[in-house]
Amino acid sequence: MVSSSRGGSESLHDSVDEALLLKRKSEEVLFHLNGRCIYLVGMMGSGKSTVGKILAEVLGYSCFDSDKLVEQAVGMPSVAQIFKVHSEAFFRENESSVLRDLSSMRRLVVATGGGAVIRPINWNYMKKGLSVWLDVPLDALAKRISQVGTASRPLLDQPSDDPYTAAFTKLSMLAEQRGEAYANADARVSLEEIAAKQGHGDVSKLTPTDIAIEALLKIGNFVTEEPAVHGQVDSQSRKMQAL
Repeated sequence: MVSSSRGGSESLHDSVDEALLLKRKSEEVLFHLNGRCIYLVGMMGSGKSTVGKILAEVLGYSCFDSDKLVEQAVGMPSVAQIFKVHSEAFFRENESSVLRDLSSMRRLVVATGGGAVIRPINWNYMKKGLSVWLDVPLDALAKRISQVGTASRPLLDQPSDDPYTAAFTKLSMLAEQRGEAYANADARVSLEEIAAKQGHGDVSKLTPTDIAIEALLKIGNFVTEEPAVHGQVDSQSRKMQAL
């Protein structure tokens, strides 16, 4: 009983510490964000929607899932159905329309679809805010997706005797196609780096709150460095004009 009580107490302390850390980090970045939207990018299954809700709550933002908004706009129950009835190209056009509309708003956290990064026009919209890449190892993604099934993920929904191998193979191909696009993000949150900080190599042990805290840290680094970068550019510009 004593051991159980101690474990419960430690868990409670950890939760309180996480909540306080989240709050402190959000307060540090909120002023510098100045109402700009945050766009979460990354592979399917990387936790964008879950982390997005945590970030929105702690920042006092609203949270939207671009896939859900496309489904509503098209009047269909799922992305898989849109792919099946129409096409991926049809979905991508509507996805861009949704991101265009969202880019005119403020104080939003937007969880984008895994393939949103492949269209340059989408980056034009997302650059009006701040983009964050949730970088999850492919093996962890494949395990996560194979456990919950691929029915809702049209690009992965292939019959296979070994769901993990099928998912890993397809994810590897998608990662190769999209890797450079994800790297366009203003900030990168590496789950491997977070796990290493915590002293273990298993990213599956990380909680969404762990990832949200790291996201706020990286966002904070980006927004607080911006004035210095802009100042250097302005200074260089003035020197060029003087010449």
